[in-house]
Amino acid sequence: MFIQTEATPNPATLKFIPGKSVLSDGTADFRSKTDATTSPLAARLFEISGVNGVFLGSDFISVTKGDIEWQHLKPMVLGAIMEHYISGDTAAGDEGSNDVDEGSFDPADAATVATIKELLETRVRPAVAQDGGDITFSGFKQGIVYLHMRGACAGCPSSTATLRHGIENLLKHFCPDVQGVQAV
Repeated sequence: MFIQTEATPNPATLKFIPGKSVLSDGTADFRSKTDATTSPLAARLFEISGVNGVFLGSDFISVTKGDIEWQHLKPMVLGAIMEHYISGDTAAGDEGSNDVDEGSFDPADAATVATIKELLETRVRPAVAQDGGDITFSGFKQGIVYLHMRGACAGCPSSTATLRHGIENLLKHFCPDVQGVQAV
């Protein structure tokens, strides 16, 4: 089995591409070992000292590290991913995805929120998945879109620029009701 690795804009996160399906639907973000009880793959990765986060996409795994250097951590992560696929376990048990569902918004804003969600699904999420992350809708209130940063996007030094210059401009262009974007 050959597992590709790619750097992400977040220096603390590497993207691992096993060449096999990881999740069949949605994404799953685990920020601690206790969060990973529903995912045999994430639980296995959290057994490695220095792993601080695991994000599962459709065909990739993003791993976020702590203070340990990648040159020491990467071989252990590659080994754990290989062991997982050899074992035949599922990546995330019966529940699979742990995407956030609807988000909060005033029902009067339903049309605007539908446009925001469509733009996130078709333009934003595919782009940030290339960098090993995800951005999901969390809410819309008084012209502010609240977004949840996941995977490589969580804690990324360039996420503020992505939000302000990329996503905010895109949403303002297509949704005049949008006044700003904020991470939660």
